[in-house]
Amino acid sequence: MALSLLLVEDNARTREQILEMLVDTEFQVTVAVDGLDGLNQARKKCFDVVLLDQKMPLMDGFVLVKNLRDEPEYGAIPLVFMTTSEPAQVQDKALRMGADCVLGKPLQADVLISHLRELTKRRVVA
Repeated sequence: MALSLLLVEDNARTREQILEMLVDTEFQVTVAVDGLDGLNQARKKCFDVVLLDQKMPLMDGFVLVKNLRDEPEYGAIPLVFMTTSEPAQVQDKALRMGADCVLGKPLQADVLISHLRELTKRRVVA
């Protein structure tokens, strides 16, 4: 069963790397190029999981997480926060804002896919 994933990442090279990691998985990826684009796309369609960057123009990841959690349909949707900072430095704030987990960049494909599958497992069962 395919799961819809919204990838919110402003860096084109990083987007391509993540898309490559997810190409042979159950995730059908929609791309947003910044936080505002991500919020607009999330309001048009409810995704099964959102993978989002911390540092982006127009709206950073912290604000995007908060805005998504304020949307009723995103109350229980997994939000995976990516950062180039040391994950421990941003984890408390990201989790407080509503993220489900924080992953450090550069991402490792096996770690990313494992987290995405674990977080979406309950959605497939429900």
